[in-house]
Amino acid sequence: MDASKSDESKLKDKDSDKISDLTPNDAPKSDTKAPSNESPPVTDTNAKSEPEKPVASDDKILQFVVIYSKEKYDVKMSENSTVLQLKTHLESIIGVPHTLQKVMYKGLAKNEQTLKSLGVVNNAKIMLVGSKLNDVLNLATVPTPEEQQALQEEKVNKEPWSRQKMHRTVLDKGLPDDVMPGILNTKEPLPPFPLSGMLNKGGGKLRITFRLELDELWLGTKERTEKIRMSSIKGVISEPIEGLEQYHIMALQLGTTDASRYWIYYVPAQYVDSIKHIILDS
Repeated sequence: MDASKSDESKLKDKDSDKISDLTPNDAPKSDTKAPSNESPPVTDTNAKSEPEKPVASDDKILQFVVIYSKEKYDVKMSENSTVLQLKTHLESIIGVPHTLQKVMYKGLAKNEQTLKSLGVVNNAKIMLVGSKLNDVLNLATVPTPEEQQALQEEKVNKEPWSRQKMHRTVLDKGLPDDVMPGILNTKEPLPPFPLSGMLNKGGGKLRITFRLELDELWLGTKERTEKIRMSSIKGVISEPIEGLEQYHIMALQLGTTDASRYWIYYVPAQYVDSIKHIILDS
């Protein structure tokens, strides 16, 4: 009886030693998780995300077409770009120095104007007039200072054109029935349509069309249309008609002699300066 108790005691001591030898990692794991004091994040389903704000921009990019010598060029520029910046940009594309360029959009554009102030919009068409430097240097019909001075002196020294016989022949026919209204003491840009209601030296009705994209001036009569390159015109002079000062007699100097002048009668006075400016600056 005592021997069996002794053996049982030894077995208990042996099991106790095994348990004491277990490390924390060797201890049996329980499937029951300890309760956590941390509460799960709460989502506010009624909260609205802040919408993305559009990026404000005062520099709108315009896409438009520049037409020069029958060719079309696609251009992208800021609406705040100036006409001078446009000319500088085009110089490297078309080979025309910016100082020799004329930009036409609803009339002649000035260098300091912006595309926005001109009213340029997307897909707009802008006309460009100008001669390449080589064309200018090789142009045989460029007027000399002496020729220009002679034209001015002739205007001052001779009797008024409206008294000369060659002009009286046309003027005595009276105002054409379709003459455009003439306005004194006013300077206006050319209208977006041809000038009509004038007469040529033969007394026939004449219509003038400015094809700026071609650098051409079209002189149309009932019989035919004569196309003249504006850069080949050596000079433009005019005089008011006595008694009808709201109209002018105008001469386009196509050569070096008086015989090479193209005479135009009953040009409305308000357009005279614009005609000279566009032709002589081409």
